[in-house]
Amino acid sequence: MHIGTHTPHTVQDVVRPPLQSVFGTAVPELWLLALMIPLAVIVWGCDELPQMGASDSKRSATPMKHQPMKRWLARWIAVVTAGEAVGFAVPAAIGVLTRDSASAFPLLLVAGAVEGAILGLSQATVLHGQLPYLSKRRWVVLTAAAAMSAYAIGLLPSTLAAWWTSWPLIVQVLFFGAGPVVLLISIGLAQWLELRHHLSGATWWIPATALSWLVGLAVFFAVAPPLWHPDQSPALAVTIGLVAGVGMAFAMAAVTGWAMTVLLRRQTSSVSRAAESRQGRP
Repeated sequence: MHIGTHTPHTVQDVVRPPLQSVFGTAVPELWLLALMIPLAVIVWGCDELPQMGASDSKRSATPMKHQPMKRWLARWIAVVTAGEAVGFAVPAAIGVLTRDSASAFPLLLVAGAVEGAILGLSQATVLHGQLPYLSKRRWVVLTAAAAMSAYAIGLLPSTLAAWWTSWPLIVQVLFFGAGPVVLLISIGLAQWLELRHHLSGATWWIPATALSWLVGLAVFFAVAPPLWHPDQSPALAVTIGLVAGVGMAFAMAAVTGWAMTVLLRRQTSSVSRAAESRQGRP
């Protein structure tokens, strides 16, 4: 989010760095570079990528710490909400400080990575209670890279307006139709690269995370834009945005917490059935 001396009403108003005047025709290459760096990190997470449904022995071998699910879910929602709310404040502050500056684009990408890292750390901290072999480092790095990619995609319309507006209409429709989908699945897909080693059915984490961000963004845009008005003080506009950000964080945490609870319960049930089967053998 990017708030300045006047209240934003469109995506283009939220972030409009004057990169074209600074970098000229190199702007498309700059955006592609910003997108490729986090994608390279995500590819790093694809080492020894198994086939879908494979590595069941590895998943079932991962020990799980059994905790009351309701208590665990409440902790997930509280910690992840706090993590995302704090993380979201970073790009919000950067947006205010760098509005209409050529440094806005790269700084917002860095801020997005910071937001992703804080979110990933909060999630991994809680998830480690159920999946103790989960790599916190990989989870945090992959989440930060995916968040940076999501910011690059989200900034595309305003950053490269002079570039993509010359495309044929059908190309624009296809490109920007795919963009929101990629944006929504980016974090879940990146986290799946680590989660697949520890949890059966981890593929469901991708659509569940996409749904959580869809709900979270719906909450944000239902709260913030109606309360933003022209001639509002920057402090009030920022406060509204941060309050809406907390609502977004809570909605995202609730949906992802519910989804992870379902996956963990299925994992526990499958492990219990396997143990009973082994005990019943002569």
